[in-house]
Amino acid sequence: MPHLALYTFGVLKSPLADPAPLTREFYGIGEAVYRKITQQPGYLAHAEPAEIDRGVLFEADWGAWGEFSVPTWYGKGRTAETTALAATLSLWTGLRPAFDAIYTGLHREALNRRYDWFERTGHPNYVFWWVSDGVTPTWQEGVSRLEHLHDQGSAPHAFTFHHSFTPEGTPARVRGIGQQSDQVR
Repeated sequence: MPHLALYTFGVLKSPLADPAPLTREFYGIGEAVYRKITQQPGYLAHAEPAEIDRGVLFEADWGAWGEFSVPTWYGKGRTAETTALAATLSLWTGLRPAFDAIYTGLHREALNRRYDWFERTGHPNYVFWWVSDGVTPTWQEGVSRLEHLHDQGSAPHAFTFHHSFTPEGTPARVRGIGQQSDQVR
């Protein structure tokens, strides 16, 4: 059975290494959100470096998730002192579980505050695509799909909740966004 890959990307207002209160708050909430997300029904896995060191994303060993990569529009730093981004790469059983995890509870509270921490870039901040069972998506694939979404719009290759697709490529809707449909997995 196919799994749903999700790549998220945001440009932070200040570097990850910044000791400012908002950066510390973002980290505190982010750690709590990750713990909650991993307990959600339908959650399968997410990319984690072998060793966690704040701001060291580009040099980290991400294992099967591949070399860390960012969209071409990211223009801030790439060192531990200058990196100003937050990115995730995860796998889900389907759209409904991902929607429920993202738009409820602690993650929803964090989303409501996203503009305290993130710049408004005019680019999409997440993208979905389907992968075959047993396939681990890579960071480079996530970036490619996000850029495709920005350039071409939603399609079975790269889509959003608002314009989503089944693994077979037919349009789907998640209850709570757009029209209701029984096609959502």
